[in-house]
Amino acid sequence: MPEIIYEKKDGIARITINREKSMNAFTAETVEEMLVAFRDADADDSIGVIVLGGAGDRAFCTGGDQSGHSGLYSGRGVAGIPIEELQFTIRNVRVPVIARVQGYAIGGGNVLATLCDLTVASEKAVFGQVGPKVGSVDPGFGTAYLARIVGDKKAREIWYTCRRYTAAEALTMGLVNTVVPHDKLDEAVNGLCEEILSKSPTAIAIAKRSFNADSDNIYGIGNQGLEALALFYRTEESKEGVNAFLEKRKPDFRAARKR
Repeated sequence: MPEIIYEKKDGIARITINREKSMNAFTAETVEEMLVAFRDADADDSIGVIVLGGAGDRAFCTGGDQSGHSGLYSGRGVAGIPIEELQFTIRNVRVPVIARVQGYAIGGGNVLATLCDLTVASEKAVFGQVGPKVGSVDPGFGTAYLARIVGDKKAREIWYTCRRYTAAEALTMGLVNTVVPHDKLDEAVNGLCEEILSKSPTAIAIAKRSFNADSDNIYGIGNQGLEALALFYRTEESKEGVNAFLEKRKPDFRAARKR
């Protein structure tokens, strides 16, 4: 799998986005490979926990690769990226998923970290949203579920301002479980894995289903929202965000909207 690294050992499945040069931004191929890996791990009774990470030291994941932002919706995601399918899969594999965040978790990467059952962050990690800066938004788990975790007011701040937050700030707002020194990140992740592996897998699976049941309606809200988002991506306002990002300039959304 060229887009990811997938390993299984001692009850732990590790799925690593392997696009370091692109700050681990995902493409449709990346997400398809992740889906295969998550489903394989879920079907393997020897696996008790999944660790999701990004290659290198700079980024966990910085969301969708903007060069593929076509705005087309096929029923499996905007721009051909079945991101909602991946989000649903992360929530519905029977074992806990741990986000190993060593650097930037921005945009869709922040959403992935939010969706994981647990998040362990390096003190160098940075979190935040970028959607409204590039004419985009996550109309499901990235907004509604985020509000359940950090509170409604904070979630609105995250999306409306697109500020970036340190690992310490993310810990305070409940976005991550643990923050550790950068060189202790793998030790902390492995220790958490061992704690989980020592527990009853069936009890944990039932607990995960129970936690999810309270917010599973967000999946339907997200699918509906993606249909609207696909229409928005075809507007000049949304295209202005992507073009400005690629051209490394400040976008002028209001002028584009008027056009």
